[in-house]
Amino acid sequence: MKGLKGKTAIVTGAGSGIGRSIALRLAAEGVKVGLFDIRADAATDTLNAIQAAGGHGIAVTCDITDYAAVVTAVAQFETASGQGTDILVNNAGWDTPIPFLKTDETFWKKVVAINYFGPLHMTHAVGQGMNTRKAGRIINIASDAGRVGSSGEVVYSGCKGATIAFGKALARELARSNVTINTVCPGPTDTPAMDAFVGTGEQGQKIRDAMVRMVPLGRIGQPDDYPGLVAFLASDDAAFITGQTISVSGGLTM
Repeated sequence: MKGLKGKTAIVTGAGSGIGRSIALRLAAEGVKVGLFDIRADAATDTLNAIQAAGGHGIAVTCDITDYAAVVTAVAQFETASGQGTDILVNNAGWDTPIPFLKTDETFWKKVVAINYFGPLHMTHAVGQGMNTRKAGRIINIASDAGRVGSSGEVVYSGCKGATIAFGKALARELARSNVTINTVCPGPTDTPAMDAFVGTGEQGQKIRDAMVRMVPLGRIGQPDDYPGLVAFLASDDAAFITGQTISVSGGLTM
């Protein structure tokens, strides 16, 4: 992609699933990638894969629900990379399927802390430098659940809908600073998070089969279905695109 080589990026949740695939793709494009994950071993695994492919990365352990920890982690990455952050990919997320009326306040707070406050913390910490330098790309990984709702994921859907609106509003505020903000909405995707979500065995397979039947292209997503769009939105080819929400879901929400 045009203009990516030599840039720096932070990808949250880079230790597995979609985040790992995005980190690998950006590294392959010549980007030095900050691999932010709460699990140090997972971030290191992604770093090893990047280095084995000839790329450059920096593993950073970070809890995105803690703003002070985020500020420290961003400073750590920027010191290690020797430059400010050019690209931020807010990918980390978490949920578990429970009907809303069976949830409680503790569950709500955990879902909101990870899926909404996490991106706010990261964007606020990284966006300061982007605003000063008058350049930057922020890509939020939301979900089609935030566009159409998803049974059993009510609070998560709300967080992803809020992330979409947050990105649009911030895109207006930072447009004059040449900082673009766009949102990618995956559909159901075959990741470790999906395994935890639907479970395994016969019941888990039934849920997966039901998901496949809903998708016009006849399959659920794979982690590698998303990095190309993220790389494009981070590149100079997308310099005139901001405030947009794009579904990558096999036609699920066409």
